[in-house]
Amino acid sequence: MDEHGYGPEQAHQEREQGREQARLYALRQLNLLDTPPSESFDRITRMASKFFGMPIAAVSLTDADRQWFKSRVGVEHWQIPRFQACCGEVADSSDVVIVPDLLESPTYRDSLLARSGIRFYAGAPLQTQEGYTLGAMCVLDTQPRDISEEEVAILQDMAAMVMAQIEMQHAFGRIDPLTGLPNRSQFVEDLDDLLRDAPGQQRYALFTEVLDIAQASMLNRVMGPAYLDELTHVAGRGLQETLGIAQRLYSVGPCQYVHLVEGNDESELLDEALRLRQALMSLDLIREAPVLVRPAIGVAPLSLGAEGAADSLRTAHSACQDARQTESGAGVYSHALDARYRRHFRLLSDFREALESRDQLRLVYQPRVELGSRACRGAEALLRWRHPELGEVSPVEFIPLIENTPLATPLTAWVLRTAIDQVKAWHDQGLALCVSLNVSACNLDEADFAQRLLARIAEAGLPLAAIEIELTETALFSQGRAAWQQLDTLEAAGMRIAIDDFGTGYSSLAYLQDIPAKIVKIDRTFIRGLDVESRSRTLVKSMLRMAHDLGYHVVAEGVETKRTCEYLEALGCNEVQGYWFARPMEAAAFQKWLGELR
Repeated sequence: MDEHGYGPEQAHQEREQGREQARLYALRQLNLLDTPPSESFDRITRMASKFFGMPIAAVSLTDADRQWFKSRVGVEHWQIPRFQACCGEVADSSDVVIVPDLLESPTYRDSLLARSGIRFYAGAPLQTQEGYTLGAMCVLDTQPRDISEEEVAILQDMAAMVMAQIEMQHAFGRIDPLTGLPNRSQFVEDLDDLLRDAPGQQRYALFTEVLDIAQASMLNRVMGPAYLDELTHVAGRGLQETLGIAQRLYSVGPCQYVHLVEGNDESELLDEALRLRQALMSLDLIREAPVLVRPAIGVAPLSLGAEGAADSLRTAHSACQDARQTESGAGVYSHALDARYRRHFRLLSDFREALESRDQLRLVYQPRVELGSRACRGAEALLRWRHPELGEVSPVEFIPLIENTPLATPLTAWVLRTAIDQVKAWHDQGLALCVSLNVSACNLDEADFAQRLLARIAEAGLPLAAIEIELTETALFSQGRAAWQQLDTLEAAGMRIAIDDFGTGYSSLAYLQDIPAKIVKIDRTFIRGLDVESRSRTLVKSMLRMAHDLGYHVVAEGVETKRTCEYLEALGCNEVQGYWFARPMEAAAFQKWLGELR
């Protein structure tokens, strides 16, 4: 496993650690730990002890290494270690835990509870609206016993009562302090009430955003947080006045608001959204803002009961973002656009699992053919992803999503490892092939990238001529001098470097004098029109002449016809790559094709 790769066990541990850190953060935000007793909680524990006829009941909160009791009956101490504590299992599983007899349990027979005389345990999770389990509402007995389904349901109801008390007293207020408007938690509660009162009915959520993230960040930096707070307050007040006192408006984020309306005519709702937007733009404070403020409003339908509050806010915000991107000011939720964004997010979320899997990612190889001899000296390695549920995912779709994220580093490590192993296998069979590999811009930010690559090639016992690195113009020119030093190191060692997709990026003649590369690959967009477009022929002819005059070896991508191939050969193009000779192939198929060619 590469030092930048991820094994399944390590990835699982990281996910679990991340969830636990988020849970602990949610617990500590409530400011409940190590606080004095509260009658509101003690009342519930006394009720639990009496109802179940057990001597012990407690509201137990699961800290990092301890169980701390916010309320307890029949317990002298305020805390016990989390290790081998039944309440810890409730926090880990987010489910009801019942242990009829601790002495009969392999997990708890040697626990502190069992040694202190406890025989029976039942605990129901204390869960926040976001799904974090803070601890347990639990009852304990000194005798082994059973518990009925009805008693389990009552214990869960008591846990819900505890959480309601936590939310009311300590955790989440219902009024936004900046605007005086009901907040997101109140929106969730009101939507739940609507579901009970009018299940199945249609409503529309109108999501209003006064500033986008970039504008908010700029205002915060230039004017300070107080100005942004004031803008949030003024915009909320102005929007409420425009809507009227009868309409309930919610503040769900800095300069973000949502309200629910009835209706079934989306064009009328869109007109209403534009009216609200115009009213916001007329506010004095917004006119005085040092950035051009363009409010955006999204309209999203929701069927009560079909989706929850979180999804309703998400779809309405999605419509708002679409309206902002199209500069229309207001827009109706598009399922197609949202599905595309959600698919992209899912691909990002699932890609780490693909890196850990043995059968999702693979490399295919497209031959590069010398025009003069028609010999194949090597191939370009291309990544493919077969998603277990979505099927084949095009690299055109997933690579742009991955290359600007932390996943780009382990992905490149996977490609290098897999390709070098394959090239070594071919060299061991006497096939002295060169395989070109694509590297993203972020890989050049890795201080030891060049050294690691050279070390891996040397470890495989391969000559440097067996591997070629390809980078796009954008990747080359978007990086600083430190990144170019990585390429200088590779070139000085004797490795060939190619400029991929030549002609589609910066295409600066000045840069061509300095790039540490010896190969240019003319992008397929120029090659595709050679058969029919005189401008394409002129451009390609000029590119070839210039590249050759500067000493570059030229490869043309996307060659699909005999006529194109012959034209490029007449111009002196060194190599071609495209469907006219072969499509990308699995390693075994490529080796067979190579044998037939020879």
